[in-house]
This record gives sequence, C-alpha cells and structure tokens, in this order.
Amino acid sequence: MTVDQLISTLKDRYESADKRELSIAIHLFGIEFCDLLKGQPVALIAESAIGHRSYATEIRKGMKLAKFVTPK
Repeated sequence: MTVDQLISTLKDRYESADKRELSIAIHLFGIEFCDLLKGQPVALIAESAIGHRSYATEIRKGMKLAKFVTPK
C-alpha cells in the first residue's frame, strides 16, 4: 500500500466516524495498518488525511497496541 493509499484510507475512516469516536477510528487505523505504517512518514500521513500533524501520536498509539489487540 502506498502513502497516498494510506492517506486516503485514514481520511475516509476519519470522515465516516462518529464525532465521539474520532480518536478510536485513528487508533484502529494504526492497529490495522501497523505493518504497512512502519517506516512511513506517519506525521505526513496524519497531516494530509486529517489536517493535524499531532494525530500522528494517536496513530502511533494504535501501532503500539497492535501487538496486544485484534479488531473485531
């Protein structure tokens, strides 16, 4: 998956998430795409998809959780 595809996927998930579950959607993105995100510019992906570079922290939290959880 390319960086552009990751950006597009995150943008779609963020825009379709319930307002009260935005951070959960970002964490789940990090969990589901952990292996693909390793070595990628996570801050750039967050900024391009959501408009806030700071959400890279939330994506990284999901990446760290990936070894402990699996999405339903």
